Amino acid sequence: ERGRAGARAGGCGARARAGGAALGRERARRSRRRARPGAAADGEAGAAGGRRSPPVRGRWGGCATVAAVPDELSLGACPIAGGVTRFRVWSTRARRAAIVAYAARADWTEIVGEHPLAAAGGGLFAAELPLPVGSLYKVRLGDALVPDPYARALPFGVHGPAEVMARETCPERHVLPFSRWVIYELHVGTFTPEGTYAAAAERLAALAELGVTAIELLPLASFPGRRGWGYDGVGLFAPHAGYGSPAALRAFVARAHALGLAVILDVVYNHFGPDGNYLAAYSPEYFAADRWTPWGQAPDFTCPWMRRLVLDNAMMWLREYGFDGLRLDATQAIVDPSPVSIVEELAATVRALPGRHVVIAEDGAHDPRTVTEAGLDAIWADDFHHSAHVLVTRERDGYYGEYAGTLAELARTVQRGLLYEGQPWLYTRRIRGGLADGLAAEALVYCLQNHDQVGNRALGERLHHLCGADVFAALSVLLLFLPMTPLLWMGQEWAASSPWQYFTDLPPELGRRVAAGRRAEYGDFVAFGDPSAIPDPQEATTFARSVLRWDEREREPHRSVLALYRALLELRRDDPVLAVPDRSRMVAGTWQGRLWVRRWGPAGERLCVVDVGEAPDVRPPAPLGPGWEP
Repeated sequence: ERGRAGARAGGCGARARAGGAALGRERARRSRRRARPGAAADGEAGAAGGRRSPPVRGRWGGCATVAAVPDELSLGACPIAGGVTRFRVWSTRARRAAIVAYAARADWTEIVGEHPLAAAGGGLFAAELPLPVGSLYKVRLGDALVPDPYARALPFGVHGPAEVMARETCPERHVLPFSRWVIYELHVGTFTPEGTYAAAAERLAALAELGVTAIELLPLASFPGRRGWGYDGVGLFAPHAGYGSPAALRAFVARAHALGLAVILDVVYNHFGPDGNYLAAYSPEYFAADRWTPWGQAPDFTCPWMRRLVLDNAMMWLREYGFDGLRLDATQAIVDPSPVSIVEELAATVRALPGRHVVIAEDGAHDPRTVTEAGLDAIWADDFHHSAHVLVTRERDGYYGEYAGTLAELARTVQRGLLYEGQPWLYTRRIRGGLADGLAAEALVYCLQNHDQVGNRALGERLHHLCGADVFAALSVLLLFLPMTPLLWMGQEWAASSPWQYFTDLPPELGRRVAAGRRAEYGDFVAFGDPSAIPDPQEATTFARSVLRWDEREREPHRSVLALYRALLELRRDDPVLAVPDRSRMVAGTWQGRLWVRRWGPAGERLCVVDVGEAPDVRPPAPLGPGWEP
């Protein structure tokens, strides 16, 4: 079990390989058609090329979820008053439990006390103990001494003691509505040379000046080692100590809000990392004995305590740290046979909070019902990325083989919102997509790059490394002209020279298994065929190569690309047509080897013409008539 999980730990790309996902079960019952989604010829990209699939009813239906665990029974350490903390654990393995206190210093190995917890029935153990905020502790379950998986801080790593932390509620914040978001995705550890919340906060003013309106942080849940992407988290309630303290994270979010920036967090609920996950030591019922994900044994969401863990975790990030929303990792890999999916329940719980919060799904199935029926706000719509990528790179290995990479295909994707609308995706042998007619523009998150599409390449190249600066600039104009929610990957705005590679800091043997598993996972990509050419994830130099070089922004060609992004984001914000995210007032097509998109509204019309070929003359398409001005 440990080896199987380790072979896939950390990687978060090619998620559509996951099987048995709750979001895909009903879709597999549809009739299978073998044709790739059709593409219109020159002209408007309409509905030609492939029958529409009838909608599948009832997937998100259900009368009731499993019996819920009341809010007041949430687990972990909760300070009360007067230096007293209430501790509560749930264990079906142990007959007795205790809190073991350690000396509150860097050399924490000295035990200074042991306090028994009273059995409360049903596997619950609880007590109010004289351990104030700042106390270090572990939990004794029978004879085993283990960390607290509900710890709010793990200052010495995932195998060390937890620290008792005060619970805080963040003040009400005021950010732009979701329809006006331009999302900037960043990894705290490589965003700056320092790799900390504090250093990242110092760069937020530059992002606000650029025109970004929302920050998306890659996962922060505690993970093993000093460096990693964050997708092998195990201490879900404890922000990774290597980036700074919980207080420093709150300060980062507060600084973003002061600049008018929303902040969302990438969270992983479909699996746990292979090193430092102690949940099963408490209760094996947290995990399903008969269901697996590509990363290990699946969380069992028919278990009320696992559901409570996820809901409590989501609420912690939103209430106690002030995040404005969550991005759910790989929802197609969340295995949940419950009448009401945990994804749907989480979305409803977030909607019930005061203020406005956003939930976005990375759904490898690209199912619009994730929004229209499950109640989330948006999905990552990778068809746009994949079609554009194949168009300008001609790469056809792996899942890129499912895309023709033509202008007509890209125009159709833009017009329809998604390219796949219920056809089989042969790469996964599953149905992909659905009709996006019911989705608002902001419900489709488009990108040219993200952490997956860069970092899951063998060498971590960015798009401009593959297609050149001019073509990259042309596609950037297209991305920011469209009404869909754009997502930028850190450094994209100046065509950063640094790659972003896959890096880990795991125990040596586990690290070797993870690297081997990743090579197997992406074996369909030609670049993974030569293991000697792939950077070793465990080497510190692999991490160092991935750190952004902020000083290069003032040098060419980076300075010109940065100026372009500033101008495009200003236009998107201030132009009375482009500032309105309306898919119903947009049409896309092709003309003489060029892609065009026209948008209109009460304030007039706007036209974008993109030529990714070698033709030097880019003029408005003749069928649209004269009178257009740049």
